[in-house]
Amino acid sequence: MDRMKDDLYYVEKIKADLKFVIDHTAGKTKEEIEADELLIDSIMFRIIQISENSGKLTEQFKASHTDVPWLAIKGMRNRIVHDYGYVDLTVVYDAVIRGMPEMYQKLNAI
Repeated sequence: MDRMKDDLYYVEKIKADLKFVIDHTAGKTKEEIEADELLIDSIMFRIIQISENSGKLTEQFKASHTDVPWLAIKGMRNRIVHDYGYVDLTVVYDAVIRGMPEMYQKLNAI
């Protein structure tokens, strides 16, 4: 039988996407990441997936884990999806280098 899609199911999916980005950007400079079109596409896709899966978490779960920036996650997704082809890669790089590892650690503690 399939695993029930509860909050922990979606947290695991979010963690897998975070880990992918962290693993594939480790030790890379902003310039190295920007020069790799496939990596940029992968990062953008993973950010969108993280947001989509975050949106499937219950409000109760998000309220009990306010140290995770749920609103910022959705905001980043909206920038990627709705900014009509232009995304400030400086903001993405900051999220990849600082935000994602922090979020991964917080979710691993759950």
